[in-house]
Amino acid sequence: LAQPLTPDLLVSPSSQDGDLGSECPEDRGNWTGRLDFLLSCIGYCVGLGNVWRFPYRAYTNGGGAFLVPYFIMLAICGIPIFFMELSLGQFSSLGPLAVWKISPLFKGVGMGTILIVSLVAIYYNMIIAYVLFYLFASLTSDLPWQHCGNWWNTDLCLDHHVIKAGNTTFPINITNTVSPSEEYWSRYVLHIQGSSGIGDPGRIRWNLCLCLLLSWTIVYLCILKGVKSSGKVVYFTATFPYLILVMLLIRGVTLEGAWKGIRFYLTPQFDHLLSSKVWIEAALQIFYSLGVGFGGLLTFASYNTFHQNIYRDTFIVTLGNAITSILAGFAIFSVLGYMSQELGVPVNQVAKAGPGLAFVVYPQAMTMLPLSPFWSFLFFFMLLTLGLDSQFAFMETIVTAVTDEFPYYLRPKKASFSAVICIALFLMGLILTTEGGMYWLVLLDDYSAGFGLMVVVITTCLVVTRVYGIKRFCRDIHMMLGFKPGPYFRACWMVLSPVTMMALLVYNIVKYQPSEYGSYRFPTWAEVLGILMGVLSCLMIPLGMVVAVLREEGTLWERVQQASRPTMDWGPSLEENRTGMYVASLVGSQSPKPLMVHMRKYGGITSYENTAIEVDREMEEEDKEESMM
Repeated sequence: LAQPLTPDLLVSPSSQDGDLGSECPEDRGNWTGRLDFLLSCIGYCVGLGNVWRFPYRAYTNGGGAFLVPYFIMLAICGIPIFFMELSLGQFSSLGPLAVWKISPLFKGVGMGTILIVSLVAIYYNMIIAYVLFYLFASLTSDLPWQHCGNWWNTDLCLDHHVIKAGNTTFPINITNTVSPSEEYWSRYVLHIQGSSGIGDPGRIRWNLCLCLLLSWTIVYLCILKGVKSSGKVVYFTATFPYLILVMLLIRGVTLEGAWKGIRFYLTPQFDHLLSSKVWIEAALQIFYSLGVGFGGLLTFASYNTFHQNIYRDTFIVTLGNAITSILAGFAIFSVLGYMSQELGVPVNQVAKAGPGLAFVVYPQAMTMLPLSPFWSFLFFFMLLTLGLDSQFAFMETIVTAVTDEFPYYLRPKKASFSAVICIALFLMGLILTTEGGMYWLVLLDDYSAGFGLMVVVITTCLVVTRVYGIKRFCRDIHMMLGFKPGPYFRACWMVLSPVTMMALLVYNIVKYQPSEYGSYRFPTWAEVLGILMGVLSCLMIPLGMVVAVLREEGTLWERVQQASRPTMDWGPSLEENRTGMYVASLVGSQSPKPLMVHMRKYGGITSYENTAIEVDREMEEEDKEESMM
């Protein structure tokens, strides 16, 4: 018997039947589990910075008083921009490049994002390689950085056992001495004595090179099938760090002298709140710890179903990230308090931030504990899982952005394309494995995601609210979630967030300080190279504008106007989710009312279709008002 024919009216590109399916690119895919998206976002936001930057920033900027500007900046900058990125990604189901169908004139913003993420991915994986190195070094009965007397140690080396003995028998001057862990890091792991500076990288450290290769291999295997594979890995990498963090916290607070460190960490100094520096530091911590502007949030949200409740997810992730940072501070400073008591020095002399904390101070503290290899392994395994899911997000952002631009060619070969990207970034990162590699890592860390990232986020905020229109953006969210964002979000998007970020940008430029690593000062040419890295991502915006204008026709002003409007196919990716102005705007669309597709698919009208009807009615009323005027 002949199969019943579906009328052309009800055929949509998103349907499984019909001849149009053969002309469409391969499906992008979606998250396969309910928690995949939420855990991926938590894993992406909760990274190394929560452990090695937040606690240090807190104690240097007023201790417990720092939490006041921190949560205010979270409300003004963090939560609204986070929600904006998720909304853009989920509404369009597009990556950081293709999402600029919203306003092709500003596609350069997406290009700048990809450049920034690529540079960050190069050095971030090198940090993971260092973590792997220490992880393997912890698989021993006696940690190699526990004592002096190794071939890499100098006459300045002095371990804590001698210091502790000196406190009770004879005084020892420790001002000109170096801990075994510091010499292990600089003279053995980095072998930095083999380089005279950034212009003299020296030889490749093959043990670091193999660790970098291993870290890229792990990342590739986890993103091999896109969000289908990485979405499963994060069930472990996003949750296990919390288990280790709690173990380290319990062990830390039970140590003698722990409260000395915690008191130092949290004692509020409210006079600091009168300093603009403290507020800027709080905004910077929010800005970088949530990962806004890197495209990771937008990419993850683009794999959601159209009606996923990202409003709820925004508050879960942002507040969870803040609480994790505070908990990490307890875990770190309890151990530093114990360490300061053991060494007989103030806490501020042992407290450090960044790699200095992770690879020098904390490993040294581990040697003072019973079962030191076990605690060291746990600490570095926690850092590994924290770093990996952030790296997954960086790689998924790059791969998704490019495959969405060329879906017909690259989506069927996504695994191969991911391999090419990983190999290319691994080769670019080889200079970081040399004896002078740390100088290059510091340069990348200081400049790759500095003012360039802020320009990208500010531009995105202004384009969505001013060019695309805050009213239209809120209507899109209404269509997607069933409710409009309240006055809080509108006020932040329109005024508070962009003004705060502009203040950050101005502060960074005015208070610019040349890069340094310890006592080493970078040469002028290295500073210029770093500044060019930041400027290049900004230059992508005017470059994209030129390309967009050249593609249009008419006078210059007409071209600018045409290029700033959304493209015809901008909107929800599935036709059954398109309503109002988005009806029948997909290529090859034959359906005047997607609601008919819904009724065929679900057998009735759902609450979301009722919302779509309300949005249509609102738009019709607005059109009537405009025509009367």
